[in-house]
Amino acid sequence: MKILADENMPRVVVEALRAKGHDVFWGRTDLQGAADDMILSHAQRDGRIVITFDKDFGELACRQGLPAQCGVVLFRVPITVPGRLSERIVSVLESRTDWNGVFAVVHATHIRIRPLPKPAPS
Repeated sequence: MKILADENMPRVVVEALRAKGHDVFWGRTDLQGAADDMILSHAQRDGRIVITFDKDFGELACRQGLPAQCGVVLFRVPITVPGRLSERIVSVLESRTDWNGVFAVVHATHIRIRPLPKPAPS
């Protein structure tokens, strides 16, 4: 899976995803200090799923009209034990193959998924 981990994702999560063979681009090292719209532009260019704890990505993704090969997964789970958090995030991401074209919110007990709006024709 091609993933763009927002800079707020802990290193242990990025390392756990990479250890499972995922292609992870990390905002903290690869796009340090970049604005959210730049992160989404990079995800669009590379066809990556954005994973984040930042609620602003949902609205921004809808406004930008992400292409079908992109998606946003917002994690709203407590960051208490980093090892457990990485296990949870890896487990959630590997539980599905249809993250593209959706905005998903992952809560402690459930996942809410909505399709992203189609980009307006130019």
